[in-house]
Amino acid sequence: MSANDATAAYADLPLTVSDAGTGRPVLILHGGGGPATVAALAQHLSRTTHTLTPVHPGWDGTQRPEWLTGIEGLAHSYLRYLSDRRLRDVLVIGSSLGGWIAAEMATLDTAGTLTGLVLIDAVGVHVEAEPITDFFALDARGVADHSWHDPDRHYVDPATLPAAELARRQTNMATMRTLAGDPYMHDPGLLRRLGQVKVPTLAIWGESDRVVSPAYGAAYTDAFANGRLEIVPKAGHLPQIEQPEATIALIEAHLDRTSTRSVGDQ
Repeated sequence: MSANDATAAYADLPLTVSDAGTGRPVLILHGGGGPATVAALAQHLSRTTHTLTPVHPGWDGTQRPEWLTGIEGLAHSYLRYLSDRRLRDVLVIGSSLGGWIAAEMATLDTAGTLTGLVLIDAVGVHVEAEPITDFFALDARGVADHSWHDPDRHYVDPATLPAAELARRQTNMATMRTLAGDPYMHDPGLLRRLGQVKVPTLAIWGESDRVVSPAYGAAYTDAFANGRLEIVPKAGHLPQIEQPEATIALIEAHLDRTSTRSVGDQ
């Protein structure tokens, strides 16, 4: 795809975005588990901010065009979406795969649209000493054991799921494999590029995450020019679900620290 073709494609990518609340724009990007993994977080933040919560193309029955085969395409498309709506002072929050998209967006944001990042147990970079768990090789029990501080509480036996829900999960996983399966769950050049990202970046990590460890999170955070890591106790890969109060408190403090708006702009 040529540069001109790519630009046209990004503009034409069909996006499904839930829009709620008023105030500072906050783009909330879900991970491989789908939009339900960030729904409660988005609902809470919509009380004080303008939340924009997309469903990535190919998840939950949405359409993914054949040309969209990588995370960079999503990053370009979401930046284009923000630009088309003339949004500024945007905080981007990304969970897992969504954190990878957020990091890619920050490296591509030449217009200064983004003024803050929150990465929640993000994937997207290669850390030699801390490899990302091969998610595709795990069965449902293995996914629970790696993803949750309390796996017994959150494990769901696939045999108990309705056929429609099982099909949804399988399709979501197939989309994730297409977008992030090769190279596995990372962009080989991203870690090096993060040093050019100057916006304040908060990395939130569950202490019990076995998909991407806190040590992986520390290396990821250190690559940013202005990064800070916060570890959430008694949480795994999705601290916004296991420890919502602690996670939301960290995000709200980061919102206050990073906004560039004056009182009159609110």
